[in-house]
Amino acid sequence: MRSLANSLIRYNKIKTTEVKARALRPLAEKIVTKGKKGGIANIRLIRTIVGTPECKKIIEEIAPKYKGRSGGYTRIIKLGARKSDGSKMAVIEFV
Repeated sequence: MRSLANSLIRYNKIKTTEVKARALRPLAEKIVTKGKKGGIANIRLIRTIVGTPECKKIIEEIAPKYKGRSGGYTRIIKLGARKSDGSKMAVIEFV
């Protein structure tokens, strides 16, 4: 989950399986909420989950966009099945 969260923060949008996208959503929502609150404790918590460059991006770019929003920072768009093994694919992105 940590690497998926890093990729989502770095690229703002990732293509993954539907199950992984559903599992990633609560983690991403909590990270953005902690970034909105700010404070040393929240920044340290974000840094332990995703790392320093991504933490900086959350605090400076992503969290300020959602100041007036109380939740629902991510969107999951379902895609078709993957050809190789037939698993359902989805795109998860920040709104």
